[in-house]
Amino acid sequence: MKNDVIKSIPENKLIVIIRGVEENKLLPLVKAMYDGGVRLAELTYDNSGKVEDSRTAKNIAMLKEHFGDTMHIGAGTVTDTKKVELTYKAGGEFIISPDTNEAVIKAAVEHGVVSIPGALTPTEIQKALNCGADFVKLFPVTSMGPEYVKAVKAPLSNAKMLAVGGIDLDNIKAYLKCGICGFGIGSNIIDKKLLASSDYGAITSLAEKYVNAVRG
Repeated sequence: MKNDVIKSIPENKLIVIIRGVEENKLLPLVKAMYDGGVRLAELTYDNSGKVEDSRTAKNIAMLKEHFGDTMHIGAGTVTDTKKVELTYKAGGEFIISPDTNEAVIKAAVEHGVVSIPGALTPTEIQKALNCGADFVKLFPVTSMGPEYVKAVKAPLSNAKMLAVGGIDLDNIKAYLKCGICGFGIGSNIIDKKLLASSDYGAITSLAEKYVNAVRG
């Protein structure tokens, strides 16, 4: 399973970030994204405390059970080892974090799920790799720009990096040219107005545009 995800990320290049979506809209939303060509989705934990971690894990399990092997489902905003354990038990296939947390990375490795910690500096990136990370999420990437990514990739050419934070159709090509192997995209695909009106067809169209952008 882990090898399938590691292979799928650079092949498909898009992980859609699902944050704060009502439970009754999760299935039709992910179906709409799937119809648009998306094959990886990240359901984020809510560190504000409004949504219990157990509820998020339950939704991960629900999505994984429904879509099976047709979609890779993982967790985002994983900031402690408890969330790693919950995700693993729910059938989640990858762990994404906003930071470089050694304990979280090692817990993901021990459970046999893909580890994608957040990092920005060369020191953080190298630390993540040394701890066993499979990919590194450059976040927030657009605060630095493509030239920064190019500069970092020069000495750290072995690092498989995902760009997250402010990526859109206008800048996605520039990051691909710098050697980025994938992206985390949230509200630019899961448009809040479209979701509120249950316009899943329009969400499918947005997903298609991003899928075509990374494949073209």
